[in-house]
Amino acid sequence: MPVHQLSDMTWEEVRDADLARSVAILPVGAVEAHGPHLPLGTDGIIAEAMARESARLLSDQGRTAFVLPTVWYTAAPFAEAFPGTISVQAETVRRLIGDIGASLSGQGIPTLAIANAHLDPAHVGALRTAEREPAEGIRVVFADLTRRANAARMTEEFKTGACHAGRYEGSVVLAEEPRLVRTEIAEALDPNPNSLSEAIGQGAASFADAGGDRAYFGWPAEATAAEGQDTVKVLGALLAEAVLNDEGGR
Repeated sequence: MPVHQLSDMTWEEVRDADLARSVAILPVGAVEAHGPHLPLGTDGIIAEAMARESARLLSDQGRTAFVLPTVWYTAAPFAEAFPGTISVQAETVRRLIGDIGASLSGQGIPTLAIANAHLDPAHVGALRTAEREPAEGIRVVFADLTRRANAARMTEEFKTGACHAGRYEGSVVLAEEPRLVRTEIAEALDPNPNSLSEAIGQGAASFADAGGDRAYFGWPAEATAAEGQDTVKVLGALLAEAVLNDEGGR
């Protein structure tokens, strides 16, 4: 079955699709600082790639897969001191996802899957609440990359917690939108092995608090498009499995 980009379809094409076995996949990113070498829209680029790959896998399993337009604005307090970052309240995000879910439910679409690549604690908390408290008649599912089982399948850099605008994210952007990577700058950046996840656990509230004065963590000079392609496959599989496992448990 084909993957459908919802915004490219007509309303009659949506009406005539097999909605009983459909999944609407919502990419969610952020507009926030990603070092001096990656674009502000890095998280959205990764989320869109994750959404397309999961939609392909779900389509292969007989689901009608709709990829929705990306939500670009979300809670990003860790990066809000950096120019260009746009952060909104976490409750705004939760309510928006709830409203989207309610609209889809009213059309007979039973599942909303969130393709998420933004790991700010405030944002992840909003997604967890949206998943736990969905609108009536719809399931909300997302593969939380901060959960140990999911993180264990990610790249070695990701597992260190030093993975914002480093090798992991840089590789995916190189694979998806190479023109947006400032390659010469990336290759000249020193590694920043400070673990963002450990810093969060110790109470850090910003990238600067965590040791990321230039809004990057990890090994950006080591990013490759080949690793990015492999990472997208893992991300898509995690989300597709979350959807299928949720169906099996209901």
